[in-house]
Amino acid sequence: SAPMYWGGIDAERSHLLANAPHLAQPLPFVMPAYHWWEAPFYGVGLKMYDLLAGKAGLGPTEFLSAAQTRQLLPTAQTAQLHGGVKYWDGQFDDARLALVLARSAAQAGALLLNYCEAVDVLHTGTQVSGLRCRDSETGATTEIAARCVVNATGVWVDALREKDAAAAGRPMRAMVAPSQGVHLVVEREFFPGDHALLVPKTADGRVLFAVPWLGKVILGTTDTPRPDLAREPEPFADEVAFILNESARYLQRAPRRADVKSVWVGLRPLVKPPEDDGHGTKAISREHTVLVSRSKLVTVTGGKWTTYRAMAEDVLTKCAQAGLLPGLGASATARHRLVGAPAPDAPTVRLSEPPGEHLYGQERAFVQALPGAERWIAPHLSEAMVRFAARYEYARTVEDVLARRNRLLFLDARAAAQAASAVAAILQDELGRTGDVDAFVELAAQYTQLP
Repeated sequence: SAPMYWGGIDAERSHLLANAPHLAQPLPFVMPAYHWWEAPFYGVGLKMYDLLAGKAGLGPTEFLSAAQTRQLLPTAQTAQLHGGVKYWDGQFDDARLALVLARSAAQAGALLLNYCEAVDVLHTGTQVSGLRCRDSETGATTEIAARCVVNATGVWVDALREKDAAAAGRPMRAMVAPSQGVHLVVEREFFPGDHALLVPKTADGRVLFAVPWLGKVILGTTDTPRPDLAREPEPFADEVAFILNESARYLQRAPRRADVKSVWVGLRPLVKPPEDDGHGTKAISREHTVLVSRSKLVTVTGGKWTTYRAMAEDVLTKCAQAGLLPGLGASATARHRLVGAPAPDAPTVRLSEPPGEHLYGQERAFVQALPGAERWIAPHLSEAMVRFAARYEYARTVEDVLARRNRLLFLDARAAAQAASAVAAILQDELGRTGDVDAFVELAAQYTQLP
């Protein structure tokens, strides 16, 4: 069905757009109607949602004629096009948003440990009292005492829950059923413009979208159950076939397999809350689940990026209710602007445009002042940006830089592989380590391979 939002998601989306305007922006979507009933069916629902959203909405839903739909989606199929519906959502750079959240937390006094794996849950008596952690680079282990431990590890939350339950000698029922979504990235020539396309129900009932993002177009997506938790899951052949075949139904020029610049897979933590996890506190919503075990391990999973702040607020509320963090004051994060956020009246560059220094917001001038600002080692990636990643964004490896500080791996995997050696040389200069070029090149090859 068309995207619908519940439980204050509009307010959270507004907070995100205001607190990180260089990384999150409104995006208009168009649903083309190829049957007479589609525009009124979806449009009326979205209009009703506009009323519920009120001032938190990003823009009004509009009914479009066939001519208006063709203007906004110039490469969409026009045969039997009856019209369309335009509505507003948002888009963001998820990796860079994670970075500025981490750096904003550090700025507020948090201690961040990168490449530090939680390998066990410590107990004092029957209560969780900390974690045993391992430095992934040196192999050294250490124990960290804590009166409150929050397990926020996404699709991997059950691994820590299992260790907690085993220490107490009780069974554990898994609360996450992973599902994977596949995305194909192609050039903008297949789908130019600043509007996204959404087909809410394809012939087999799945959703298809084409979204302009960082100079490319993302085609997706799938929702396929996956029993394993691979760090780099690979797409299934039928998932790729679905996206390419359905794209051919809705785009005048259909991308072929050879046109795919990168293929990547994300794992979603679909929550199935355990019914027998002791007598702990459990809070369930449509968006996320917070669970406090008998031994007071706090677990949160599910949800979505848009509601990350509300999820964190909910977690802390449950921690306080469980007596783990007494005396917490009211949250002040709703209007806490994140690191690099430009002034409210500053012009922004749309996220549909190629990545570059504009994604650094107020820190753009600082990046430009670093050595190598004029030397470009890959499309939209300068030497100075790599140095900034190593010095201030916790980057340790080539993958850190080319996948999660700059998004080149996800935009053009072959170009990312070509840039690996140059990035490694800069990391050697900055950190005294090369950052595993061969491993990254092998990873990039996986992002170019279609089953």
